[in-house]
Amino acid sequence: MASAREEILRRIRDARVPAADPVVRGYRDTGPGGVELFAERVADYRAVVHVVTDVPGALDRLRGKRIVVPRDVPAEWLVDGVEWLHEPLTIEELDRSDGVLTGCAVAIADTGTIVLDGGVAQGRRALTLLPDHHLCVVRADQIAASVPEALHRLEPTRPLTFISGPSATSDIELNRVEGVHGPRTLEVLVVT
Repeated sequence: MASAREEILRRIRDARVPAADPVVRGYRDTGPGGVELFAERVADYRAVVHVVTDVPGALDRLRGKRIVVPRDVPAEWLVDGVEWLHEPLTIEELDRSDGVLTGCAVAIADTGTIVLDGGVAQGRRALTLLPDHHLCVVRADQIAASVPEALHRLEPTRPLTFISGPSATSDIELNRVEGVHGPRTLEVLVVT
């Protein structure tokens, strides 16, 4: 005699689900996009945006800082005069840093959102949550016009983190408080 658990699992395995009719999507999946719209929308979230052509030149101002970077960050980003902190790092080491420098998987112009998926130059999620300053490099070719376009570029089984501005929340009196659930400062370098 089968246990109740085995019986339930057998019924699930034997269940036949009728084929569903395709879902008709009527929303807009493209848009104007582009660097200018993305930079404008990111700035609307109180993030700092720099449109640059030279990443090392834009990072030169970090001299004297202690900046966390993922293991696979491009070597040309590692300018002299910065103490680059590489993984593995403890929570305490992350917290004592001056900030973190990452890349991204994709960015969304319509919403001013950056998406991280733990891929190249992004590191583990804690890297972008604990330091108080997140500096993210976004290449122009990574900017999708809309959310649906961005989702088509992403692997849905990866751990996705959507970032729209610095971490912020409001208290019961609707006073905005930044830095509660992540970096107080988000700075974006858009590389054209």
